[in-house]
Amino acid sequence: MNPKQTLHDWLAYIESLHPRGAAGIELGLERVRLVYAALGLSPRLPGLVVTVGGTNGKGSSVAMLEAIALAAGVRVAAFTSPHLLRYNERVRLNGVDAPDEAWVRAFVRVEQARAAIALTYFEFGTLAALLVMLEFAPQLLLLEVGLGGRGDAVNVVGADAVLLTNVALDHVAMLGADREAIGREKAGVMRAGQIVVLAEAEPPSSMLAQAKQLGLTAGQSLFQRDREFFIDASTADSWVWRGLGHEYVLPQPALVGAHQRDNAAGVLMLVEALQEQGRWPAPMSEKAYATGVSRVRHPGRLQCLPAKVPVWLDVAHNPAGVGALAQAMRDLPAHGRTLAVFAALADKDALAMASALAGQVDVWYLASLEGVRGRSSEDLARVLCQPNAANMFQIAATESSPFLAYTHALRDARKGDRIFVFGSFLCVTDVLEQLARRA
Repeated sequence: MNPKQTLHDWLAYIESLHPRGAAGIELGLERVRLVYAALGLSPRLPGLVVTVGGTNGKGSSVAMLEAIALAAGVRVAAFTSPHLLRYNERVRLNGVDAPDEAWVRAFVRVEQARAAIALTYFEFGTLAALLVMLEFAPQLLLLEVGLGGRGDAVNVVGADAVLLTNVALDHVAMLGADREAIGREKAGVMRAGQIVVLAEAEPPSSMLAQAKQLGLTAGQSLFQRDREFFIDASTADSWVWRGLGHEYVLPQPALVGAHQRDNAAGVLMLVEALQEQGRWPAPMSEKAYATGVSRVRHPGRLQCLPAKVPVWLDVAHNPAGVGALAQAMRDLPAHGRTLAVFAALADKDALAMASALAGQVDVWYLASLEGVRGRSSEDLARVLCQPNAANMFQIAATESSPFLAYTHALRDARKGDRIFVFGSFLCVTDVLEQLARRA
């Protein structure tokens, strides 16, 4: 085996360990637990540990928690996935991407600890991420669940608190065909004695049943939207959060879209509940909350690029996520035509995603995605042109990559138009990578 000295070397190596490379998904904690123990890690890590799960909004919620913690002077490490441009993005240390050297040290330790135990790309990376975070000695560790919950590698850690954003249909082949089944899987990150926040007003009953079984008590350890906390009012510039006897008037989140206010409401509830029980590592104030939500940054979430017309990038990759994007489109200022650059993986419900924007998109530019789960633009066109969707979508082009579809759309755009790029992390990544190379 060739020596692995750089982060690039290590990423190529761990990708080769699994038969399906970086796309390999194999849920279950047996292997991860063995290597976790071999690394000498305790089920309860030092510092306050928060796990963030759900279908959509996980990464944005982690980013808001991180921004609020930094505004309060808390030393924070955050783990999210996938990344957009650099693997380093998966761990942020006080808001800064973890350096190559820290990742290399961590990968060396995981490789030594695993011996003959096979790990997937995500499992290997998650264990390394925990080592990178612990080396930083944070007061607060934020962990985003990768897929599902119960069998996700992140669930090897016993968190002090859990935030579950929402439950929608996604990864149905692995998690279940309805919200109840998916909710049951996502609720698998809960533990007795935790603080758990359910950020949607009507979570699946399977989640509430799991909370009850664990002995979590409403208003003490279990907090649900529109029961223990509320969004009371909202204007163009501000919104009101209320819960636990407190009320805060806050600026709209820097992340665009009404759904980001919903994410922020769950985040505030989590911090307030931890603060109430004396477990949050620093005193909080309305000013710290306001600073955090107004400064939060999270690329690829309705990110606007400077171009001859407004270009919005969004990683929405399931029907519920695209539904939130559709609402954001309606809320944005008046415009001419809307041009969509769309690419979706083969295991996604592309027709439902596109249909969520029916009537809002004038012209479609379809793109191919490569890899094990990739889908060609021609196949995407066949899906959108099937009889039950006839005449819903005006397709201008099928291109071999998202960037080519983007450049085609930009070439066709007229003054007053706008472009949305969405459907997959890979779609947004390709556009951002190509633009960075040409900068």
